[in-house]
Amino acid sequence: MQTFDGHDGTRLAYHRAGAGEPLICLPGGPMQASAYLGDLGGLSGHRALVLLDLRGTGDSEVPRQGATYRCDRQVADVEALRVDLALDRIDLLAHSAGASLALLYAARYPERVGHLVLVNPSPRALAVDVSDADRRELAELRRAEPWFPAAWAAFERIWSGEPTAADWSAITPFTYGRWDHVTQAHAALAGRQRNDEAAAIYYGAGAIDPVTLRSDLAAAPFPTLVLAGEYDVALPPRRAADIATAFPDAELVVQRRAGHFPWLDDPDLFVQRVVGHLS
Repeated sequence: MQTFDGHDGTRLAYHRAGAGEPLICLPGGPMQASAYLGDLGGLSGHRALVLLDLRGTGDSEVPRQGATYRCDRQVADVEALRVDLALDRIDLLAHSAGASLALLYAARYPERVGHLVLVNPSPRALAVDVSDADRRELAELRRAEPWFPAAWAAFERIWSGEPTAADWSAITPFTYGRWDHVTQAHAALAGRQRNDEAAAIYYGAGAIDPVTLRSDLAAAPFPTLVLAGEYDVALPPRRAADIATAFPDAELVVQRRAGHFPWLDDPDLFVQRVVGHLS
């Protein structure tokens, strides 16, 4: 673990994995410690992963002002990390809600980005609409799996607007391309790694203007990879395609039989796709 000062003096931490050219990695959650990323399926064998714990998560300090949890206010933290690493440009990988922070950084500092990799990015930053019908279509693909009946019933109650507290946990298997002891252990850690107070502020009012963000990204000078899981109910592949259209130079890759954490579902294929883009 190494530390640096965020834009307001908050001491922030990052974890290095592997050797070689740095790849800055922003976690999702929102506001989940970077530990859940692991080494991204072995990506550390090709690049030096710089796994940032956003303020108030993991080994990073809690800021004096909670308002700084808002994602647009954390852009300066990413820039402070770039300066601390003495890099003229950074290759940036972001997962899920972390992609919103990455997009804001790329819009504000386009000349500082070499390559951008968005892994199952949140649709919120660009106001991409994901309908219940989109999610139903993907969920139906899992009908043959033993956990499906209970998870589907929970989804039905959520869609009806009358969920129980247990229903949100019951649909967790839909988040993964496979549901076994590895992914179950991964899911069990999520609640303990997330700062719920910070998560409630992350997308606060005024954090993102999707229209302005799309306009800024339309002239992005860097190549972008949008990697989506075939089974990801958070960002169905056809909606991931909508995100890719925001960039002048973007490639959409849909990883077969993968969910929201594709580096767990097929590590070798995930690493191959990401390394291919970065190369």
